[in-house]
Amino acid sequence: MNIHPTAIIDPGAELDSSVTVGPYVIIEKGVKVGADTLIKPHSVISGPTTIGSGNVIGPFATVGAPPQDLKYKGEDTELVVGDNNQIREYVSIHRGTVTDKGITTVGSGNLLMGYVHVAHDCVIGNSAILANGATLAGHVEVYDHAIIGGLVAVHQFTRIGSYSYIGGLSGISKDVPPFVIVSGTRKHMRVSGINKVGLRRRGFDKDTLKKLDQAYKIIFMTTDMLLQDILEQAAAEITDCEPVRQLIDFFRTSKQGVIRTLESRD
Repeated sequence: MNIHPTAIIDPGAELDSSVTVGPYVIIEKGVKVGADTLIKPHSVISGPTTIGSGNVIGPFATVGAPPQDLKYKGEDTELVVGDNNQIREYVSIHRGTVTDKGITTVGSGNLLMGYVHVAHDCVIGNSAILANGATLAGHVEVYDHAIIGGLVAVHQFTRIGSYSYIGGLSGISKDVPPFVIVSGTRKHMRVSGINKVGLRRRGFDKDTLKKLDQAYKIIFMTTDMLLQDILEQAAAEITDCEPVRQLIDFFRTSKQGVIRTLESRD
């Protein structure tokens, strides 16, 4: 193990022999760190926290701190982080609360840029990108491959759909549908279309993009029907496309409501 002599590591922490720990790092009891993880100077990792392999934790990051919740009374909740994440400088990720699952989860292959905050009981999937200053309140779920722009604030219990793109400075108080681009303030959120560029980069073929575009027109541009009937129409017209089914199911399972207002063309 390559541990700088100024690092403070509790004897109750478990680090793989290949972990590198930089100057002035503090690792507390109940922390487990997997192979080939790099922990840079001045980071603080509190437990119970389990961190997988191949992660990079940037300077001054705070990982596994107690939740910022007045109801929290020191219960033994946890944080679990997967593999190959980049957790950049000044990122803060807090453990869960017993009022929810008791666990905050970060998957694998994610990029959390500087000053990102992930609050208690959040669930981040795989290969998501959270740009500088993005803030997740408690109980937020971020699906795979979502991109959250800089200084975006996400309200508690909100879901961010897979392959969605949220423009910078947005305020999110409803669920963000998968596969689309959204931006705006909490009172004036707008959907501007399918995230075609991002989907092409992720290997979506032309036929799938065409069917997603067809579903988008039905779901987002139909205004003279109830949403339930609109979703049934989309499901009936496009029966052989898994991403379209995911989009429809996302609406059907929403508890917060889903952003659906189109971008103004004025």
